[in-house]
Amino acid sequence: MKSSYSGPNGDCVEARHRPHHDIDLRDSKDPNGPVVTCGITGWNAFTLALRDGTFQTR
Repeated sequence: MKSSYSGPNGDCVEARHRPHHDIDLRDSKDPNGPVVTCGITGWNAFTLALRDGTFQTR
């Protein structure tokens, strides 16, 4: 799934749900590039930190 905030230039991270609640992440500019897989616990902690400001973005 691509974020609704993604611009037309394709500079974003894509996330995909996998079996057993794992999440695959990749750079949308490089669809054949590396994929990072994280578990649901790590993904939930990451997204919560983004929402509450613990993890600062640029």
